[in-house]
Amino acid sequence: MKYVWPPLTAALAERQKRIADGLEAAEKAGKDLEKTQEMVAEQLKEAKTQAASIIDQANKRATQIVEEAKNQGREEGQRMITGAQAEIEQEINRAKEQLRAQVASIAIAGAEKILEATIDEAAHAKITEKLAESL
Repeated sequence: MKYVWPPLTAALAERQKRIADGLEAAEKAGKDLEKTQEMVAEQLKEAKTQAASIIDQANKRATQIVEEAKNQGREEGQRMITGAQAEIEQEINRAKEQLRAQVASIAIAGAEKILEATIDEAAHAKITEKLAESL
């Protein structure tokens, strides 16, 4: 017993220590796993929050771009309308001037026929101008 028991108890003690160390390592690994899982869950939560924030910002920017495009379209349309109105006004003025000149010529031609006399060119121009101004 004296020779067998001490190595046997030493072997049992060493085995008991290895089992305890193994259990402690397993417990530590379990705690590390839990910490890692918590950390992963927290990072996943942060990533989802950031993704939602990025999506929200993108949607706001898209809305802003659409509004800017609408405003630019309105402004461009207004510029085109203003330009068209100015062009129409110019055409109306040109037509009025041409009409005045034609009316003056017709009036003088009518006056010549009434008087049955030809009016000289200088008098003709003077009468035309006076008639155009009065119209």
